[in-house]
Amino acid sequence: MSDITATTAHEAYAFACMRCGYGWEQAYEIEHHVDATQHAYVVYKADGERVPSPLSTPTCANCGGHVVRIMRAGRVSTVQQLLYDRNRSRGPVPEEPAEEPVAATAVPSAGRHWHLSDLLHPFRR
Repeated sequence: MSDITATTAHEAYAFACMRCGYGWEQAYEIEHHVDATQHAYVVYKADGERVPSPLSTPTCANCGGHVVRIMRAGRVSTVQQLLYDRNRSRGPVPEEPAEEPVAATAVPSAGRHWHLSDLLHPFRR
């Protein structure tokens, strides 16, 4: 199939996983095509790579969950900046004591990620 027409749009979205609370943002190039038989189709690209539509079945990059809230771009980065500024204004973070042994049922932490409550707190009234 060869393209007769193609146009490209640029969109960015913010995502928040409702399962683990992880938040992220991604910019997309959205290519709108019409083939020789007048069939319209869309190709999404992120960082130059072809990806599935972020609007159909978004997947959390942290936990692999599919219950993901899609928001306009800037929502996650705005909250992350607010949290960063708030934490910086409180002064240096004290060192955490050495880890104590925990029960076998505890889930080990895998680095810092944003919890849903952190992301949505500034937008609550």
